[in-house]
Amino acid sequence: MKIIVINGPNLQLLGQREPGIYGKTTLDDLNNRLKTVASSIGVDVSFFQSNNEGGIVDKIASAFKDKLDGIIINPAAYTHTSIAIRDAIEAVKIPALEVHISNIHAREEFRRSSMTAAVCLGQISGLGIDGYEWALRAMANYLQNMKKQN
Repeated sequence: MKIIVINGPNLQLLGQREPGIYGKTTLDDLNNRLKTVASSIGVDVSFFQSNNEGGIVDKIASAFKDKLDGIIINPAAYTHTSIAIRDAIEAVKIPALEVHISNIHAREEFRRSSMTAAVCLGQISGLGIDGYEWALRAMANYLQNMKKQN
């Protein structure tokens, strides 16, 4: 199983930006943790971070070309505004899970809606960095169950 973790704008600043909301774990620390988890559950995981909407859309399209099995995505601020990212997820027909470090539903009004959630299998929000591990494990379980059904 090949899964990509895609992170949107400002997530390269994890550990520095608003640690009271996003914690002190850096993006490199997070990626290393997910590599360890992926190895333990037999998943090949790759990572991508971009501050640019077009870069994220291109990476989602390349996930289809590269025959990846699953997408874990934290679109960050683009969650609330990007029809392009939503359409890309829908177009590639690759199962996706949306992750947010903070509980977007308990924050400012503009953060409470997600353009992308409706085209994802589900959304994990408010569990901090642990949400990524939950998403990785959930995606692996989902993909294994899909293989059994086919």
